[in-house]
Amino acid sequence: MIPELQIALIQSELHWEKVDANLAMFEEKIWTIKDPVDLIVLPEMFTTGFSMEPQQLGEVHKTRTFKWMQQQAAQTKAVIMGSIIAKEGPNYYNRLYAVHPNGSFQHYDKKHLFGLAGEDKDYSAGSQRVIVDVKGWKIFPLVCYDLRFPVWARSQKNADDLYEYDALIYVANWPEPRVNAWDTLLAARAIENTAYCVGVNRIGQDGVGANYVGHSAVYDYKGKPMAFSDKEEILITTITKEDLLSFRERFPFQADADGFELS
Repeated sequence: MIPELQIALIQSELHWEKVDANLAMFEEKIWTIKDPVDLIVLPEMFTTGFSMEPQQLGEVHKTRTFKWMQQQAAQTKAVIMGSIIAKEGPNYYNRLYAVHPNGSFQHYDKKHLFGLAGEDKDYSAGSQRVIVDVKGWKIFPLVCYDLRFPVWARSQKNADDLYEYDALIYVANWPEPRVNAWDTLLAARAIENTAYCVGVNRIGQDGVGANYVGHSAVYDYKGKPMAFSDKEEILITTITKEDLLSFRERFPFQADADGFELS
């Protein structure tokens, strides 16, 4: 039997473009988590805020913050997930790392770059979807603006399983003026894919004056909210595979889903 999954969502203000300050802050927050958890999720660009200064702040792949994530994962025995500004070759990416307690990792480069802020000018887009295994759970991590593009997130049928994943996770810096879209689309992604959907946002104000009110949340496979916050705190939620499988067996909507190819 696949166990339940305990997830910690860390919703926090961020120190604008101050990597050391953010790492120290998140380390302190992680160590306030009293009970064991399986997965700890941090916001998008958790070391800098949503900065368009990758030339100054980009970290070479698998260096500073990545090593910090390895250390935190080893010490907590939990998978640590969050995105940073990563440099690989001549390119910069909004790169989400999922780092396991044994030091292994996977990464996902944000595909949909936020043109309104110029992210498409400063960063390169990713092109590969990644499924992360956490204690037998199939987790599909995505980043912020990806939430507006349902085809990229759509669960695909395959020969072995109707369902490509069990849970979606979005890390974000999603601003207050459009937070209603955040709430609505997180629930929609859960419903249309018959999967849990987790969103981790930040709060406070960034260095360019954008305001954030959080709304980090967990939605079940029916789009029902299981956890929600609009303040600085750590949300800890348990999701249950048995309940998910029972619902999918009773309502096999995915069997009728359209086949498609991503380009």
